[in-house]
Amino acid sequence: MNTLQSLKDKMFLVTGATKGIGWAISQRLADEGAHVVGIARNVDEIDYPGYLYGGDLSNAGETEELLRVIREKYPIDGVINNVGLLIPGTIDTLELSALYQSFDINVRVAAQVAKAFVPGMKARQAGRIVNIGSRVALGTANRSSYAAAKAALTALSQTWALELAPYGITVNTVAPGPVDTQLFRDNHPFGSDAEKRVLSGIPMGRLAQSADVAAAVLFLLRDDAGYITGQVLGVDGGSTIAGR
Repeated sequence: MNTLQSLKDKMFLVTGATKGIGWAISQRLADEGAHVVGIARNVDEIDYPGYLYGGDLSNAGETEELLRVIREKYPIDGVINNVGLLIPGTIDTLELSALYQSFDINVRVAAQVAKAFVPGMKARQAGRIVNIGSRVALGTANRSSYAAAKAALTALSQTWALELAPYGITVNTVAPGPVDTQLFRDNHPFGSDAEKRVLSGIPMGRLAQSADVAAAVLFLLRDDAGYITGQVLGVDGGSTIAGR
């Protein structure tokens, strides 16, 4: 099998599709001949490499209707749950509303999206679900709600992997460390002490790029990754093992 052709003409859904990691995944999929359906909040004046739908995923009812439209129009072969929400906070400053929001966007959305397309994958006896987790799930100061939500997402991935393996559907988590996105730069400007602190904990000495994460996702989507399920693939420059 030519693994570079194994994504050609397949159809994948990407949430949070127009920025950062979601954009990089979408572009890579399109470059390899896959069809991409993207969901994002803001879709105006975006030259997306596929079919783009605007929607507010924080609204469960609106999300369900949007997923119904997509499900009836496209035979989705795989789902990449990328959309997420990070609200900083320690145990001293943690607001329950932030905890609720974090679980809603990072966990409920992923479950709702996966649930919508699993029946079609089961019918075809094949499919891929890749959830974008985070190294933070192992514990990071000032990330209480985000770490908890991403840890829950990893647990869901492993549970779904057990449930869906008999149908030829794999479920895995890609867990990035710090990624050089606009969101990161808003809090860690180039050359700042905040950036230096982050880099000091990464053995490879640099931040991940969105393309690094996209490469890991595409690996798990390919046909020849069909025996890999329930795993967490870290894309963190060695920071996980450095922190042991």
